[in-house]
Order: sequence, then structure tokens, then C-alpha cells
Amino acid sequence: MNVFEDLAWRGLIADCTDTEELKKRLAKGPTTLYCGFDPTADSLHVGNLVPLLTLRRFQQFGHHPIALAGGATGLIGDPSGKTVERQLLNRDTLAANIASVKEQLKKMLDFNAAANPARLLDNATWTAPVSFLDFLRDIGKHFTVNSMMAKESIRARMEDRETGISFTEFSYMLLQANDFYHLCQQFDCELEIGGSDQWGNITAGMELCRKKLGRTAFGLTLPLITNADGSKFGKSVAGAIWLDPAKTSVYRFYQFWIRVDDRDVIRFLKYFTFLSHEVIEDLARQHTEKPEARAAHKALAREVTVMLHGTAALDDAVRASEILFGGGLEGVSEQTFNDVAGEVPTKVLAPTRFEGEGASLVELLAETGLCASKGQARKDIEGGGIYINNVREGGIQRTVKHAELLFGKHLLLRKGKRNYLVITAG
Repeated sequence: MNVFEDLAWRGLIADCTDTEELKKRLAKGPTTLYCGFDPTADSLHVGNLVPLLTLRRFQQFGHHPIALAGGATGLIGDPSGKTVERQLLNRDTLAANIASVKEQLKKMLDFNAAANPARLLDNATWTAPVSFLDFLRDIGKHFTVNSMMAKESIRARMEDRETGISFTEFSYMLLQANDFYHLCQQFDCELEIGGSDQWGNITAGMELCRKKLGRTAFGLTLPLITNADGSKFGKSVAGAIWLDPAKTSVYRFYQFWIRVDDRDVIRFLKYFTFLSHEVIEDLARQHTEKPEARAAHKALAREVTVMLHGTAALDDAVRASEILFGGGLEGVSEQTFNDVAGEVPTKVLAPTRFEGEGASLVELLAETGLCASKGQARKDIEGGGIYINNVREGGIQRTVKHAELLFGKHLLLRKGKRNYLVITAG
């Protein structure tokens, strides 16, 4: 099986400029391809994973991937898929974003492979030195306004008379086309990949390679991922799911994959993991026969979390998940507990409440709102429905002393199976 067949099986081909010719080219031997990532934020998010992992898939099949950080194009903003103009980034913000994104790109590709090491480039390297007049003469003259306006990314914005499109964004296509031309000339790059919203930009680059170099170049787009219910992929109640654990904790990242819709899980195993066809097909059978076991969900969350954050981080995320399902707290790290605390309501109380004889459990339950009243708290305790640090408590005279606080400051209260609350003494 070659890389094209693998991508087709995984459902990762949206459009291809010349399918049969590209297949022939890939059959001849390794080729060089690239994908660009504009640093519009200080981290990539899970929506960026499909093209990034596709670069990695090509590399695993022996091809030469280039990950391109958009130090130049990031200053402009791509209008593709946008209904309004992006807010322009200042140079300092862009520089910080690029530094962060580059580190994430390095995690996903093998830059030390003996035969086909990945390259990480920044398009500001060759774009910044070019004057405006030289760019218009050398690049702009190869494009007609008519052809640019026919591109979907431009046409859609032109049809909106209220917002329209600025000349700044209108020129983005030329900058991206120039990237393909430069990479083709300097690195023998023959293929550009990207999301399906990049089709117009990619074909513009192919045309520039043909006109200026007389070279045949190819474009391949990947599907834009949506959830089975039609909602946008990569969002949660708390917002975007980022690759940077400082922006999205590993626990929350893991939970995002565990909680995907049953209708999406096999499709996402194909998109986001490197599990073999046989393993995924076996997980699909298990999912059909016994969906409540959630074997496919666990495999998906495990594979993606290990790939992005490592085995130790996965173990912590699993442990945090177990805590919220009543698991014990013995040996849990403070970071893991903090991940849990970030997912449930938190109440801050004065440390003095836990000194001396300690704080009354009945009062804590009523004061924090976990129980509606002291009377209800007593009933819940006597009924066996109250837990301190996931240990059932049955005495209504129970008090909580400072020595029982986790890490000297936290208390995990639970009512029933799923109603959690963290008290922090601080």
C-alpha cells in the first residue's frame, strides 16, 4: 500500500488536481511536499492536526515533508473560510506565536530521519527581503484579477457588500503562491497539501510554478472536519482544544477524545491515529458489537494523547479521569488533582475553618451548596451518599481537620456518583 491509498482508505482526500498523474508521480519514488501553518495564535489546535499528521504520513512512506511557518503570511491573514477580515497581528505577537508553533511542529515530524528528514521553514525568510515593486513585477504580473476573483475564497467575500475584502487579504493568495514557487525552485517541492478551503491558494501556486519554472506541480486538499451533528470540530464548552498543555490541560485534551460522538469515533481513529487498518477495523467491530465498552474511544484518546503529550501525561490524564469516577486518591500528584479541580465547582474557605476540632461536614455541605440545607446534608450522610476524598462518610458528627486536606489545601467532596465539589483552603 502506498501513501495515496492509505489516505483514501482513511477518508483524507477531499480534492486532487490530477489524481492519476499524482499517483504516477508518487509511484516513481519519494517527492517533496509542504503544508503551511499561519501562527494566528501561540498554539496550534486539534483542527490543525489533520494536515500536520498527513505530512507525517507522507514521511512514514518515505517522502520529504516541509512544515512551513507563516512568518510573512501571518502578518496578512488568509481570507479562506472567513466571513470577516482577521485582526492583524503586530510583529512582536507574531514572533512569539511563531516560536511556540515551531516547537509544536517539531514534536510531530521526524527532523532526524536518516533518509528523509523533515524541514521546518519560515516564509518570512524569502518574502521579507523582496520589495513591493519587485513583488508586483515578478509575481503579480502572472495573475489576472479575473482569475483571482473566481476563486471561492475571494468570490465569497466579494459577494458580501457590507464586509467585502481588503486589498491586504486579496493579496494573500499571491503570497502563498509565491511560497509554492520558492519551495519548488529551491527544494524541488512538487506537492502542496492543505484543508479544502485552501484549494484556490494551492492552484494559484501550481500556476505560478508552471509559468515561471515550466514545472508540473500538484495540489491535494484534506476534508475540513466536522462532527456528526454538523457542529465545528475542535471546540468544547470551554473553547478551542489547543495542543499546548498550558492552554488545554492534558486531562481536558484526553477527555475531548473520550467524549466524541459514537458516530465519529471510527472516522476519527482513521484521521488522527497511526493505528493500522486491521486494528481500526477490529475496533470498529468491537464498537458495533459492544459500544458500551468504549474500546474505540479509549484507543482514540490514548493514541492521540501519547502522540502529543507522552505516556506519563496520558497516565496522569487517565488517573484524573478515574478520580471523577470514584477512584482512590492514593499517590495522586498535585498536578493531576489540579486538573480534576479545574473540571468541577470550587469553593474557597479560610484555612482557619479546618483548625482545632475541624470544620463540620454538615456545615460544609450546606454552605457550599452541595446539599440544599443542613437537614438534607444529614439525610444524605446517613443514606451513604456523601464522600470525602472519594471515601464514603456515614457520621453526621464528622468534622474535617487540616491534616486531611490534600496537599495541605484541597478537599474533594462528592454527593452521589457525579456531583463533585472542591474546597480550597486559601
